[in-house]
Amino acid sequence: MRYNIYCDESCHLEKDKSNIMVLGAMSCLIENKKEIFNDIRSIKEIHGLSKSFEIKWTKVSESKIEFYKDLVDYFFRNEKLSFRGLIAIGKNKLDNALYNNNDYDLWYYKMYFYLLDVIIYPGEEYCVFIDIKDTRGGPRVRKLQKVLCNNKYDYNNEVIKRISQINSKESEIMQIVDLIIGALSYYYRGLYDQPGNRGKQILIDAIKEKADITKTTPRSESKFNLFIWKPRGSY
Repeated sequence: MRYNIYCDESCHLEKDKSNIMVLGAMSCLIENKKEIFNDIRSIKEIHGLSKSFEIKWTKVSESKIEFYKDLVDYFFRNEKLSFRGLIAIGKNKLDNALYNNNDYDLWYYKMYFYLLDVIIYPGEEYCVFIDIKDTRGGPRVRKLQKVLCNNKYDYNNEVIKRISQINSKESEIMQIVDLIIGALSYYYRGLYDQPGNRGKQILIDAIKEKADITKTTPRSESKFNLFIWKPRGSY
């Protein structure tokens, strides 16, 4: 079978003053992509929004909370969508000199490897799409594909057909990833318990009603799979 995997990241820069990094990946069969896109566009229209309205965590507010809750409900009830998230805690405690050849990017690739390796199986075919973040993305995705393919003995790209960058505006599924990892980042940065955006707190509560976001799930969990990573010595 052939799958698309849509990936996004939050707090991924080395010196962004965040102690965490969150990566997310949403997968579906390629044959279901168009149907899912249309479903999400219909939800937008039901709430009086344009089909082209871009779903983003930064836009979440109490005034549109029913719209965002409907998106969360849609994901959890749709058996054709699966989410895998990685929360890396302790980013400011990384010993890159000891473990990553003094290279933060190497650690970044390792985290993406941990994110995707669990949901990529030999015998299937995958196209992976990563949200464009900066001008360094091209070399990063080429390196990531090489690392993933080597681990799967996929030297001819028969499993991982390609990894490429797209703008999140082009993909409703990518936008749902942004929404979920935004919620996870907000929660794990400790903002959930502070006075702030009530809409974001309500949306996190809606996600918590559907899934436990406080711990690593079993590797076999297929709908909402989480891996919480910490540096050695910080457990």
